[in-house]
Amino acid sequence: MSRAAIRYAKAILQKANENNTEAVVFGDMQSVSTTIEDSRELQAVLQSPIIKANDKKQALLKIFSGQSEITHSLINILVDNKRTSLLSNVAKSYIDLYNEEQGVKVATVITAIPLSSELESKVMEKVKELTGSEKVTLKNEIDPTIIGGFVLRVGDIQYNASIANQLGNLKREFSKSI
Repeated sequence: MSRAAIRYAKAILQKANENNTEAVVFGDMQSVSTTIEDSRELQAVLQSPIIKANDKKQALLKIFSGQSEITHSLINILVDNKRTSLLSNVAKSYIDLYNEEQGVKVATVITAIPLSSELESKVMEKVKELTGSEKVTLKNEIDPTIIGGFVLRVGDIQYNASIANQLGNLKREFSKSI
């Protein structure tokens, strides 16, 4: 994340804390992040130097019309400062800062295919055991290049049980023995 995105996120979190709306804004930021991530067109609009700032503002305010006043003011500030390209990163930074403030541990599980609900609950239990925290959020990322198995990241800890990693280890062993 860029330092600018983190600064905006901290300012928004501080404003939300003053208004006791940090949970509401957290929901907004999750929605903003997901919406931008899922829309190539929106990403292109936010990055485009050709589209006028006012048009970007109108589009964003229309797309996120159901969001809180704080989220609307963030959009206005980013547009006025010509930083609309940061919106997604500001949302992600806010989510991270909020989770940190709430003591929520975020675990990332990278799999070749989406996790089943049964496997997700098993991973969740393991993460709770590893972190000693009951407040755990699981984020599943899909990466077909790991072939199978999974990679689990919790904070600074990474556990790599992917088939790609095991094949890499085998390759290194064979290379040493030849």
